Amino acid sequence: MTVADSAAALLARMMAADPGRPRITVYDDTDGPTAGERVELSARVFANWVAKAANLLQDELDAEPGRTVRVDLPPHWRTAYWAFAAWSVGASVVVPGAGDGTDGGGDTGDTAADVLVTDDPDTAAATDAEHVVLVTLAALARSATGPVPAGAVDEAHEVATHGDVFVPLAEPDPAAPALLTRDGRRTFADLVPTGTGGRVHTGTVDTGAFLDLLLEVWAGDGSVVLTRGAPEPEVLAARLTSEGVTRDG
Repeated sequence: MTVADSAAALLARMMAADPGRPRITVYDDTDGPTAGERVELSARVFANWVAKAANLLQDELDAEPGRTVRVDLPPHWRTAYWAFAAWSVGASVVVPGAGDGTDGGGDTGDTAADVLVTDDPDTAAATDAEHVVLVTLAALARSATGPVPAGAVDEAHEVATHGDVFVPLAEPDPAAPALLTRDGRRTFADLVPTGTGGRVHTGTVDTGAFLDLLLEVWAGDGSVVLTRGAPEPEVLAARLTSEGVTRDG
């Protein structure tokens, strides 16, 4: 296994272990069009989303090693596959809060991104990024629910048209940054940590913390339950019991 395929190798291990077992389950308790959703993805389904997004990045958006993809999304199952897609093409992933002066990471703001992936139409319209992908978070969306800024890719409409198998054209430098968050940066060489496993719940609103937890749990052959929003305590307790959650992340 090479360093460059570490994220891909992690997916491959999950597929080999059990392609149909749930790996990420998302409950949406936020206000808005996604309220009430429960979405569960197996390794097989998640890998399919990753391949489609990676093919879009590589074939249409010039994403490759040395390029930066800013994933300007909240913790969400779509956020997870966009991050893995960017790592699949060898690009660096930057999340909200990175480069805000707290981690010494330098300027990783929107203007430094080659590709911006966002669910905010205003951010998509105002960016200086070379390429823009507008994401619609709703599970059954087949197109954006509002106007798509000129030049932006409507992910809900376009990503499904791309292939289910991804083959990278190049590999990144192992020392290159793979993930930049408010807490610092991880290179491709240390992107996948020592795994902890379990059925782990999180309600974090920090995208970087969410991706860190996902990598850690998946590396230990576990799965994640994500709560978006603030359900009543008794509702959350019953949910975590029914989901077989073993610890809170």
